[in-house]
Amino acid sequence: MISRRQLFFFLACVAPVGKMILLPARLAEFAANDLLFPALIQLVLQAGAVFCVLLLAKRKEGFCAMLEGTFGKVLGKILCCIFALFLLFAALIPLLEQKLFVQSVFYDTLPSIAAFAPFFVFSAYLCSKPLSSFGRMWDILAVVFLGGFLGIVLLSAGSADFGALLPVGSSGGKGIFFSTVKTWHWFFDAALLLPLLGKIEYKRHLAWQGALCYLFGGVAVLFFLALFYGVFQETAANQLFAFSLVAKYFPGVTTLGRVDYAFSFALSLVMAFYVLMPLQGAIECALQAFGREKHLPTLLSVGVNAAFFVLVLALDYKFGYVLEGISGGAVWLFPLFALAVPVSSLLLRRARER
Repeated sequence: MISRRQLFFFLACVAPVGKMILLPARLAEFAANDLLFPALIQLVLQAGAVFCVLLLAKRKEGFCAMLEGTFGKVLGKILCCIFALFLLFAALIPLLEQKLFVQSVFYDTLPSIAAFAPFFVFSAYLCSKPLSSFGRMWDILAVVFLGGFLGIVLLSAGSADFGALLPVGSSGGKGIFFSTVKTWHWFFDAALLLPLLGKIEYKRHLAWQGALCYLFGGVAVLFFLALFYGVFQETAANQLFAFSLVAKYFPGVTTLGRVDYAFSFALSLVMAFYVLMPLQGAIECALQAFGREKHLPTLLSVGVNAAFFVLVLALDYKFGYVLEGISGGAVWLFPLFALAVPVSSLLLRRARER
């Protein structure tokens, strides 16, 4: 079982890291100094969806079981598998940006295969483990996140001009709306919680406390976005791998060296575990639909990670095309599965009611 404390650590300390690599530059591209507003809209919407999902945790039943209780056994399994396919699709952008970040910042002299292949070995091992093991890791990652995030903030705050965020509303309502639409694929955290249903330790007030923890992590994201734009201003849209860049202008770098690498490494470690979540969620949905035979979790984990390893290598130099494709014609999948499905799940019946 995943305890309430572990769940809150995930919402407040692990989920925010997924918004700190390429999202800041993307928001700055479309909304310029108004980049906080589309991010705030997305975070509030996701907090509402998280609230709805955690209300379902009171039933202590799996997501697939509730689908079967509402739509019947066959259709319920089909819908659960469709949701698993969405999670695999949602994992693509985080995987690619994690690969680009690690290769560019830490291993720029190594071939891409050598730099990122160990991640999929690590992922295949963890994705074959029970979800409860992720909860224990979140206990540790919360401390790692706080250390890395506070270190980056302390090193870069002196270089930021927060007045660059003014005047408010300069991009207009159209710019804020357009940037919100173009960044849906970074906000699907509520969908990650659906496969955890039935494995979350429910206690009173879990739903609103979980939503508040998610918003607490959202405050960290918003502050980081303000810091990022305050450092780079008009050139922010061209600055990729945000949290590895904002601290390098710290005056002490010339005498102390690149101490910011230690904090960047801490955040990238947390990001590695966050990237695993959609893969693990998809595998969990498949197991709920088809049962847990003796070797099935391992086979699914190895198969999914091997397929993504090949896919990531095939898309090695095509990330721009993938990003534009997902943020263009395929972006509607994210509000559908990450907002509409979690909220409408409140209408699902218990399995035993059928």
